[in-house]
Amino acid sequence: MSKKNSRRSFIKRASLTSAALSTSPFLLAASSNNRLILSRSYTHQEFSANDQINIALIGTGIQGIFDTQAALKVDGVKLVAACDLYTGRLERAKELWGQDIFVTRDYREVLNRKDIDAVIIATPDHWHQTIAVAALNAGKHVYCEKPMVQNFNEGQEIIKAQINSGKICQVGSQGMSSLGNEKAKQLYEDGAIGDIVMLDMYNDRYSAEGAWQYPIPPDANTNTVDFDTFLGNAPKVPFEPKRFFRWRNYQDYGTGVAGDLFVHAFSTLNYVISSHGPNRALATGGLRYWKDGRDVPDVSITLYDYPKTETHAPFNAAFRINFIAGSGGGGGFKLIGTEGEMEIGQNSVTVNRSKLSMTPSGYSLISFTEEMQQKIKNEYAAKNLEPRSSSLSTGTTTWEAPSDYKGGHYDHFNNFFTSIRSNGKVIQDPKFGLRAAGAALLANESYSRKQPVNWNPTEMKLM
Repeated sequence: MSKKNSRRSFIKRASLTSAALSTSPFLLAASSNNRLILSRSYTHQEFSANDQINIALIGTGIQGIFDTQAALKVDGVKLVAACDLYTGRLERAKELWGQDIFVTRDYREVLNRKDIDAVIIATPDHWHQTIAVAALNAGKHVYCEKPMVQNFNEGQEIIKAQINSGKICQVGSQGMSSLGNEKAKQLYEDGAIGDIVMLDMYNDRYSAEGAWQYPIPPDANTNTVDFDTFLGNAPKVPFEPKRFFRWRNYQDYGTGVAGDLFVHAFSTLNYVISSHGPNRALATGGLRYWKDGRDVPDVSITLYDYPKTETHAPFNAAFRINFIAGSGGGGGFKLIGTEGEMEIGQNSVTVNRSKLSMTPSGYSLISFTEEMQQKIKNEYAAKNLEPRSSSLSTGTTTWEAPSDYKGGHYDHFNNFFTSIRSNGKVIQDPKFGLRAAGAALLANESYSRKQPVNWNPTEMKLM
């Protein structure tokens, strides 16, 4: 265990100043159960029409609408255009944001407009790289939904385009900038759980909508849907509304549960522990229930190996998705360390620390005579393996966002637009985005090959 993350050094740091008490109050009394409120201040700013950041939405589906709603809550941001391949969504865009916005089926018309500063790319996964590179080359700032890429070999082109253009590119894993992530990172670096040994992530769903059986509008036809453009570089197939409106269910256009859900977890995990990601993955699973023509599993389990680095010990991560969870659904994201565990959400963080028992109990002593049992107890007592200090840092503490918190989605866009105005750094740039996407895509690669796969997280290359 590193000296920085040891229980003794953690207790010492927490006891040095009163400021540290707000971070780790559970250190001062055994078996405590505390709830604390996190805080984040926002400064309201007024911007003239000339100082506004004009944005366009490319991909006016479910996530695109949620993204735009969050983006427009940030001061000084205006939506001027929307693009989608289904005419009904263009009508919805005008319904939501006004009849005066420009709408088109052709994203290139958006990129050619001089009045657009930034674009939100919320298209199916197989279009992310093409449009992101084109937008950066056109001088637009880019907010690209996760996963940043559909395939391992696509990421370097986005990284190169961002560097050459000098424009800001934020990858849209919306919880990244949340209060929960920020607090979890601070706690981890303070040694709250000791050395990490395991990550346990699961996402259970129990609904058709949760399993991506999205509604198909009755007016879907070859006139209202530009299906040929939707296909892009994917194999050519006849018009099929399910492939367009439920594209996540198909390998040709999406990335399955790994690209949709694992990537959020990797974004948070890599951020909290300052890691480049895992170097090995082994996946299994199958299509257990939603046999609706999809070719991706609805149950997926992947085990990952993280190598030792300067910021963390070697550890294992277990990712599990179940789209037919009879329990009714739920989810969790928990870091487990040598001295505690940390449950992380966008709006809260809970740390639980228990006392590690180092002395034998009646279970193992039962095979000895009463006289020998007492001798063994005396020997262990003389070693002082469980000093009083080992009980000082036990208990549970939860940090929660305040009721008026604007949310992680807002914070992620605020980070994006602030970086545009200040030419600063975003929290999830293309390199970070590729490492998160690459780690997630290992699950698909292993599942397809039916064997473990290796990844170089530093070089971002499949081995």
